[in-house]
Amino acid sequence: MTKTVNHWIGGKTVEGTSGQYGPVTDPATGQVTTRVALASVEEVDAAVAAAKAAYATWGTSSLAQRTAVLFRYRALLDAHRDDIAALITAEHGKVHSDALGEVARGLEIVELACGITTQLKGELSTQVSNRVDVSSIRQSLGVVAGITPFNFPAMVPMWMFPLAIACGNTFVLKPSEKDPSAANLLAELAAEAGLPDGVLNVLHGDKVAVDGLLNHPDVAAVSFVGSTPIARYIHATASANGKRVQALGGAKNHMLVLPDADLDAAADAAVSAAYGSAGERCMAISAVVAVGAIGDELVAKIRERAEKITIGPGNDPASEMGPLITAAHRDKVASYVTGAAAQGAEVVLDGTGHTVEGFEDGHWIGLSLLDKVSTDSDAYKDEIFGPVLCVLRVESYEDGVALMNASPFGNGTAIFTRDGGAARRFQLEIQAGMVGVNVPIPVPVGYHSFGGWKDSLFGDHHIYGNDGVHFYTRGKVTTTRWPDPADAPAGVDLGFPRNH
Repeated sequence: MTKTVNHWIGGKTVEGTSGQYGPVTDPATGQVTTRVALASVEEVDAAVAAAKAAYATWGTSSLAQRTAVLFRYRALLDAHRDDIAALITAEHGKVHSDALGEVARGLEIVELACGITTQLKGELSTQVSNRVDVSSIRQSLGVVAGITPFNFPAMVPMWMFPLAIACGNTFVLKPSEKDPSAANLLAELAAEAGLPDGVLNVLHGDKVAVDGLLNHPDVAAVSFVGSTPIARYIHATASANGKRVQALGGAKNHMLVLPDADLDAAADAAVSAAYGSAGERCMAISAVVAVGAIGDELVAKIRERAEKITIGPGNDPASEMGPLITAAHRDKVASYVTGAAAQGAEVVLDGTGHTVEGFEDGHWIGLSLLDKVSTDSDAYKDEIFGPVLCVLRVESYEDGVALMNASPFGNGTAIFTRDGGAARRFQLEIQAGMVGVNVPIPVPVGYHSFGGWKDSLFGDHHIYGNDGVHFYTRGKVTTTRWPDPADAPAGVDLGFPRNH
């Protein structure tokens, strides 16, 4: 019998009442294994109401109480790494090692939240005027919401709610309906750690649930990670409703390879960054920009490595890359490869016909490598979100940077070179929010912040790190004047001499 994933509201599982369900598929087999309840507007209201009720006490709880829960939560997450990873593999399809890596990166933010006491320290200036002091503090917002994508069903939620609740907010999480189970397990473990009922709620759904959160008057802020068109919509809608918004969009991440680079290291990096997690990540390298005469040798080295990647079910230890999330997405990714030659590209590797024996109905696609790609081609302009790597050729460093800066996206980028001066120029001149120097996927550690520029970010705050703490709190400044106790009215004895 197909299992059902229901909502988690007010500290318990709540069965869906809308009568609407979505299918959850095992990408390796193509079989529907689960159905997920899709929330109605009334169920959105119930989740927000639970969070609002919990905020009455959680919002005024002590830092010691919050961090004690988070330390216990971190220990439980660590103990259940494999369980979370298994759910990710079963519903997303990524190999177990990738799923474990996702959990580890999410844990970094839980650890950051455990140290929230230092992040929430205020400031004090004394004697700014005669007997006048000024202090600044940060306070929680109230009920906040997170809307997260299918490609990291555990990590991206953990980039949001641990910091939000550490700051004293309560949270409603709307995960992707394509792979919802990991979110429920995260919430159940939080409850086991002692998180009070209603502080963290998981609401499953589609556009009805999303719009319900964007329009709800009791939701103070919205965090989002997903595609650029949806990020733009989230930002515009929530902002129009007076909400604080951080909406992280899509990407077309470039890797500039200079003639002096270690081409073996660059090829290794390109393969892992382009094809890891089947290319379904916003930090994937999808465009390699080869400078000068190195293009042919670099492409040959990338091809040699790509041809050795083992594709298979994510729960098979031999697999290095799994299937794509849905058949429809697989077909869309394949269409960019089949159309590339007509738009001037050289198809070095065509992965569109790949199948896995015994799993013929899975959402399989092989690794594709496109060389001499034009900036006018669809394969270059669009975020493909699959294992397709485009190689572009330029004559100089300046040409490469100009090409990259002309992209509407500005998420992550990388340069491969042995020259420190070139790397320094690149770091300053490239228009992107995250830069790697001989590092292909420059995702910042938890105590720095993650976010792009241009069409890769809508809103003023990056996610997690200091920006995350600032997003989930608001500042308050108090100016105080107290009379000197020696000036107390006659008859009030405070023990101070009246001779000043």
